[in-house]
Amino acid sequence: MYYTERLQWIRDCKNISQKELAEHLGIKQQQYARYEKGVNVMPVIYLGPICQFLDISADYILGLIDEPIALKAKQKLTN
Repeated sequence: MYYTERLQWIRDCKNISQKELAEHLGIKQQQYARYEKGVNVMPVIYLGPICQFLDISADYILGLIDEPIALKAKQKLTN
């Protein structure tokens, strides 16, 4: 599964719209939709803010792990 599919899947699971996430990033919904569809490559600077907003580990988004882990849970494990 590509990062684009993982972004869409986790966003849908959390009932967050593209518009909400785009507003959090300070971009238009259409621009975020192009990232999620893979039309445009998403700049890496958005990865941290997206992971914080969705409360998901970047490792999951990047495909390094297959099970979604909450960012807050991961932070507790590493402290």
